[in-house]
Amino acid sequence: MNTSIMLKELDTPDDWTRAFDVMKQLRPHLTDAAAFIAQVRRQREEGYRLLAACEGDAILGLAGYRTQTNLIYGLFVYVDDLVVDANLQRSGIGAQLLEAVRQIARDVHCAHFVLDTGLHMALAQRFYYRNGLLARGMHFVEPLNKATEAAR
Repeated sequence: MNTSIMLKELDTPDDWTRAFDVMKQLRPHLTDAAAFIAQVRRQREEGYRLLAACEGDAILGLAGYRTQTNLIYGLFVYVDDLVVDANLQRSGIGAQLLEAVRQIARDVHCAHFVLDTGLHMALAQRFYYRNGLLARGMHFVEPLNKATEAAR
């Protein structure tokens, strides 16, 4: 684990602007920083939080998450986004972010810690298995706006 890396909640539009270049590595359909900031602002109203792994002013990785409740899991933390700059993958930063969000879930007495990953993302799946997450189902999606889905 790299001890010079600090984990920091990103709470302001300036913070989110600095995070944009890393986030778009995971979400390439995000092409406009202003639209990203507006989306983060909307998601924050629904409980979304953005945790960054930083070294000085540089953002090296991000974990976007939210606390939710449903009939399947009870109280749980859902990880929306987990990304480490492509040049720093396999450096332990992703595991640090994942463990930090897992601890946030424990701190609020969540029953589960949940995330989804694409079926095509074998490396991500192996990473999650190594970090204690198990595949428990499949996520089904129906695109309702074909133009939007085609852009992703």
